[in-house]
Amino acid sequence: MIEVSELRKHYRVHRRPPGMASAIRSIFHRTYDQVKAVDGLSFRVAPGERVGFLGPNGAGKTTTLKILSGLLHPTSGEVRVAGHLPRRREPAFLKAITLVMGQKQQLLWDLPPAETFALNRAVYDIPRPRFEETVRELTRLLELGDLVHKPTRQLSLGERMKCELAAALLHRPQVLFLDEPTIGLDVSMQATVRAFIRAYNERFGATVLLTSHYMEDVAALCPRVVVIDRGRLIHDGDLRALSLRVRPDKRIVVRLERPVEARELSRFGTVVSAEGTQAVVQVSATEVSGAVGRLLAALPVADLTVEDPPLEEVMSELFSESRRAAGL
Repeated sequence: MIEVSELRKHYRVHRRPPGMASAIRSIFHRTYDQVKAVDGLSFRVAPGERVGFLGPNGAGKTTTLKILSGLLHPTSGEVRVAGHLPRRREPAFLKAITLVMGQKQQLLWDLPPAETFALNRAVYDIPRPRFEETVRELTRLLELGDLVHKPTRQLSLGERMKCELAAALLHRPQVLFLDEPTIGLDVSMQATVRAFIRAYNERFGATVLLTSHYMEDVAALCPRVVVIDRGRLIHDGDLRALSLRVRPDKRIVVRLERPVEARELSRFGTVVSAEGTQAVVQVSATEVSGAVGRLLAALPVADLTVEDPPLEEVMSELFSESRRAAGL
């Protein structure tokens, strides 16, 4: 459904020192730097997959999504989405995709979302019976209720985001490019949006390419991740396998019946945190059973769980590995 081969997007950026003299000189002579936003990126996404597209700020994620949706033209390389060349912006291509950006909105500020829905029906030439059926289904899945009849400016951020998703999916696209769809939302609203994206994917077999700095989004939705840094691919594969490769250790999260000092816990492994009756101890995967047995025998344990390291730490270590390999 999505094919990216040796994709590059380079920019010429004018550089000059501050000051009036430099500004005047730049009228007659300019110095440019080349910025490689995307540099030789290749990957494929099959129909119906949910893939996390991850990387630090400035890695080239949003640039890639804009190229895939036809908003930017690549410097070189081949890109196909649903069999189309995005840069041509053909009507059949535009009806097959949607791009949702958490920091941009398409809703008309002073009008209710229902007016934007009607506008999108006309733009995409959606038959009225199908439009009404889709609106009912999206309203139910997103629990919109009467929100669609309130002016957009009176809606909260979470309410607006739900209406944005509904507006973007009225034409039932087969490819969803989601750029930070849960940014700024509270925990409850994030969970609602995640559940909706999963339900839409399963209901219509849509392909989802998701960028997010919230690792909960990725863990809940994306079995596979494509990770880039400085415009280059550094990992493409199973999320759990990545976690096991980068951080094979485990964390024992324990709640005790009485407070215990960190030095008492250090004989069981590396103490990550210890506050009051709560503690987290890090051990290698091969030592988990032994460490758990010793903890249960030596301390008054009220509750104990074994967890993988947080995905944020896995990603941070992966980026560090990439930059050490590049000599940065």
